[in-house]
Amino acid sequence: MKVSTDSQSHGIHSLSELPSRRATPKIRFSAAREAPGPRGIMSGSSLMYDPLRFLEKVSRAYGDLVRLNIMNLRICLVAHPDGIKHVLQDNHRNYQKSFDYKILARLLGQGLVTSEGALWLGQRRLIQPMFHRQKVAEFGTIMAECTTAMLDSWRGWAERGAAFDVMPEMMRLTLRVVGRALLSMDLTAQADAIGRNMTIANERFGSMGMLAFAPWLPTPGNLRFRIAARNLRKIVLGIIAQRRREGRDYGDLLSMLLEARDESGEGMSDEQLRDEVLTLILAGHETTATALSWTWYLLSQNPEAEHKLHREVDEVLGGREPSISDLPNLKYTAMVIDEAMRLYPPVWAIGRAAVGHDEVMGYRIRKGTNLLLSQWLVHRHPSFWDEPDRFKPERFAEGGDSKRPRYAFFPFGGGPRLCIGNLFALTEAQIVLATVAQKYRLRVVAGHPVEPQPLVTLRPRYGIKVTLEPRTRIGGSHFNASWYSRH
Repeated sequence: MKVSTDSQSHGIHSLSELPSRRATPKIRFSAAREAPGPRGIMSGSSLMYDPLRFLEKVSRAYGDLVRLNIMNLRICLVAHPDGIKHVLQDNHRNYQKSFDYKILARLLGQGLVTSEGALWLGQRRLIQPMFHRQKVAEFGTIMAECTTAMLDSWRGWAERGAAFDVMPEMMRLTLRVVGRALLSMDLTAQADAIGRNMTIANERFGSMGMLAFAPWLPTPGNLRFRIAARNLRKIVLGIIAQRRREGRDYGDLLSMLLEARDESGEGMSDEQLRDEVLTLILAGHETTATALSWTWYLLSQNPEAEHKLHREVDEVLGGREPSISDLPNLKYTAMVIDEAMRLYPPVWAIGRAAVGHDEVMGYRIRKGTNLLLSQWLVHRHPSFWDEPDRFKPERFAEGGDSKRPRYAFFPFGGGPRLCIGNLFALTEAQIVLATVAQKYRLRVVAGHPVEPQPLVTLRPRYGIKVTLEPRTRIGGSHFNASWYSRH
């Protein structure tokens, strides 16, 4: 996960790299087979209640492409890099966002994550410059400063040996970074409200069950979700109103969106701005915070890898704050993050719906079928990963990609709709990890249950409760850099 132009590692980084548009090939179903899968109109119902375990079970029983049904909803699980590549890249024009994105749109509206077609393409082209490599490099200082401020706030916990949940800490940190980098404002004051309402919305998506088809029912869960969505939109509309009153160009993403004009000269409405800003705030901090939280857990369980990480950050940084120029030398740090995202991908599955008939891996895909492309399964596929359940960052060493298909690892999706913020997230995660690892070891509290909870993102169900263990630099005595002198 280093800042590089290696498309094998991180996919497409700009619109100029998008695949050329080609006509969707005609499929002759006579040459294709019906996908295998369990029988019955509710054969996929466990997806709504215990998705990870169910996906593992059906893939073991039926293979890498499995047909499922939930009443009249046709679902096809795809758990092989060849199938993923076909849907996301080779024949992407035949696929649009699946029904679950319509559920997500109840919160995010028509922002970049949920929009389609010409609307999406226009949004992508408008927003892309804020995530180009040079712009992301400018954000490196913000990322390091915010992490250092967080470490200052941890001093009391460290001195008392107090336990705390690292997940909300990572959420507050990444939210602060997104606010300063993209909106030129500190969202610390709004962090608790955003976090609380986002958790309500996220958990509602995760427990939607059959109510996904009946959001209008006045159930307690639906009512809580509506209130949470209203609160989040109110926060964002307040930010937009304040910026309109100021009338100042900050050179950030929000200023860019406020200045945007369509062919008729009209600017974006407050509702359009709200959808884009809300999408980027929530998507821009939730996934990175989740990835970092799982990284701390995995390091605490693997002392050998943790020691290698500490040795690298001590040798490269020597106690000082990291900068963008250090990232190429923090190779093992990048490997640790990649391996954490392999085992616990922040986005554990991607949905697509077939616009027309297609054939994937020799099986027929009928128009209207919803495809579930699962990082959780592909990232642990034994055909592409040796000891797939073991935390082994070395598997991401330089040259390791050549031994695997491109889509054996796709934490940010792929094809034209590759996550626009992938480079931002990778850079932030590497800087945060290197900064914190110089100062502390994070130790998971003995007996605390750690279990993945597949909501929109793959959160730890009970959080990750840790204590802090101050550390000294390997190969030397206590830290002596001025950055740490006040600690």
